[in-house]
Amino acid sequence: MCRMRNGPKGKFGYYASSVMLLDCSKLRHWRCEEQFNELFDFKRDYMDWVSLKLERPETIAAFENEWNDFDRLTPQTKMLHNTRRLTQPWKTGLPIDFEPPDAFKPIPMYAWLMRFGRLFFGPNRLIGRYWRHPDRNQEGLFFGLLRECLERGIVSETMLREEMRRNHVRHDALQVIERTQPLAA
Repeated sequence: MCRMRNGPKGKFGYYASSVMLLDCSKLRHWRCEEQFNELFDFKRDYMDWVSLKLERPETIAAFENEWNDFDRLTPQTKMLHNTRRLTQPWKTGLPIDFEPPDAFKPIPMYAWLMRFGRLFFGPNRLIGRYWRHPDRNQEGLFFGLLRECLERGIVSETMLREEMRRNHVRHDALQVIERTQPLAA
């Protein structure tokens, strides 16, 4: 089981395998090591594989979107999936550390602008830094969970400071945690 998704990766109507419920007894045809090697040997298409296009459709069932909610947090959300890298709540304000795609089909000029920016200004100079997530509740959820992890000793302040130093977590994380309300049980 997984959810259906529309979007640029697989055109329209593909399976999002990022969260799945699997019945391993029915997956005897999966040969993970061999199939991973096929990816790196360019004998297997990545998008076909992760979109489950190589599986028989009648063997796949869909579960509710709330089990893999893409950038949407509601009271019904069971699992939140922050898919937009540019607005991941834990990275706000940090320098971009990934290469944005050249193509963005809804706005063709975007591809031209990205290429122009890389050519004349260097990688990621047009975007520069991660943006604040537009949904403050998602920021609150992340930092509420991080606060809880610190309070329970699952994450230490030393560990958090090291991740901040490495630009894996925004540099104001401790201040954000201070002003974040504890999560309700």
